[in-house]
Amino acid sequence: MANDYYDTLGVSRDATPEEIKRAYRKLARELHPDVNPDAETLGRFKEVTAAYEVLSDAGRRQMYDLGADPLSSGGGGGFAADFGFGDIMDAFFGTTQRGPRSRVHRGSDALIRLQVDLVEAAFGTTRDITVDTAVTCHTCQGEGAAQGTEVVTCPMCHGRGEVKSVQRSFLGQVMTARPCPQCQGYGSLVPHPCLECSGEGRVRTRRTLTVKIPAGVETGTRIQLTGEGEVGQGGGPAGDLFVELTVTVHPVFLRRGDDLHCSVSVPMTAAALGTSLDLETIDPAEDGEGFATVPIDIDPGTQAGTVIRLRARGVPHLRGAGRGDLHVHVDVETPRDLDERARELLAELAAVRSEERPAVRGHDDRHGLFSRLRDAFTGR
Repeated sequence: MANDYYDTLGVSRDATPEEIKRAYRKLARELHPDVNPDAETLGRFKEVTAAYEVLSDAGRRQMYDLGADPLSSGGGGGFAADFGFGDIMDAFFGTTQRGPRSRVHRGSDALIRLQVDLVEAAFGTTRDITVDTAVTCHTCQGEGAAQGTEVVTCPMCHGRGEVKSVQRSFLGQVMTARPCPQCQGYGSLVPHPCLECSGEGRVRTRRTLTVKIPAGVETGTRIQLTGEGEVGQGGGPAGDLFVELTVTVHPVFLRRGDDLHCSVSVPMTAAALGTSLDLETIDPAEDGEGFATVPIDIDPGTQAGTVIRLRARGVPHLRGAGRGDLHVHVDVETPRDLDERARELLAELAAVRSEERPAVRGHDDRHGLFSRLRDAFTGR
């Protein structure tokens, strides 16, 4: 190389970008034509400016370090003029991808929302869904050309997808490339687009799909159907379809994770004396009709707020074996609108138990309100 740009700026070959910038600014102030208008100084100023243009650009500097001069005109043509900067990068590094753009693109993913009830979410089900997406045009099979016609090579760029132009500057001839304006960079033209898809290679249609919903899903769970989304332009591969689930509110059971919660109301007398009841669950009955029931024993003296835990009666785990639990919250009902006889009996019971007047208990009483609240927070 005839020009040593590092020597021109007075910096070492391992100089940092900041050192190169400082050196150029210093020389530019000294050699600027407004300060020194003579021809020799002007020539020196052009050399410094050219050196800075190369060394301040990472790509040009790397190319220069490999032995090529990006600004060499070679007497009216030369390396840069014949190939252009992109061609130089191709020759040295092989990194620039040339050629026409593809008309075929992958399609977009699609999302729909589906409601299921608690039983369907717990044990899984299959549902048919109707989707409106783009599919490959059956008339042109994704080519975009009308029947009896075909895609032709662009006469302007001859299939390259780009056109080149040469511009002359004080550095010599510079060749630039830009997308072909006639084919928009595709390298081909569709002179007679398909009437069905208007040349896109895809059309919108409504179709029905069957979705398998696994056991244990919850609100927000997404099921991915690979390749069932939008078909891409030019008949490209389809994206994926995602089905997002929403579990509707159940009239009896409240879900928390994989556990279920429900409440049962027990009369005061039944809570005091003890009783039993049959609770309908979400499990299907053995005969396939309705839901299975489980017996619930209410021990004598059961208090309001007591929770009875039924193991493995909740929602099956989505990933892994087993199920959550069913928590039955007992609500003790105090009778209202007592008749005279019922009032007499309760008064008699109160007298027998010395409960005519309420008693105030301290916060350390294990059966008091404050104690129950403390136990609830401490997990006792």
